[in-house]
Amino acid sequence: MSKNPIVAGKSSFGLIDPCRLFSELQLERDFVLLDLACGNGAYSIAISKYIGNEGKIYALDLWKEGIDNLTRECTAKQINNIYPSVTDVSKNIPIANHSVDVCLMATVLHDLIQDNTEKGTLKNVKRVLKINGLLAIIEFKKIEGPPGPPLKIRVSPEDIENILYPYGFRIIKTTDVSEYNYLSIFQNISST
Repeated sequence: MSKNPIVAGKSSFGLIDPCRLFSELQLERDFVLLDLACGNGAYSIAISKYIGNEGKIYALDLWKEGIDNLTRECTAKQINNIYPSVTDVSKNIPIANHSVDVCLMATVLHDLIQDNTEKGTLKNVKRVLKINGLLAIIEFKKIEGPPGPPLKIRVSPEDIENILYPYGFRIIKTTDVSEYNYLSIFQNISST
């Protein structure tokens, strides 16, 4: 990724139905979750109470200000299961191999594609996900906005499936999580 993230705008969390998202992800108390390109960490904060202190959330982003804000919020709210870190996820994800149950990429894949960093990022995601672990991708529907990015850089569920197939991900389902956003859930079906 470039030194300055393409977009460090408002989180899509305010647009989606969190109950629907959490139900679809089937979060468990001891899950290890990776919130990839987490921004200010709105998803991480909301998910932290679902997985409890038995679980862990790795909240990674290249945007230092967002990670600093998340770190302050975790301290203020005494949240101990979120581990924020400034990281270029296209080059390295500082997490052990096959240790993550769920990787969440919330409205970030289109940016990675625009920045030509999706291949490195997806290789890193593949490495850290457990076999049968889930990759959950939230994107803006391929309709004119706002909210969201311009139509020409939005990705459809079919586009995502085609991008992920060579990495050994199998589609489980795609469902709406808001008027503007969909969720596609993939399973990591191979170790390589």
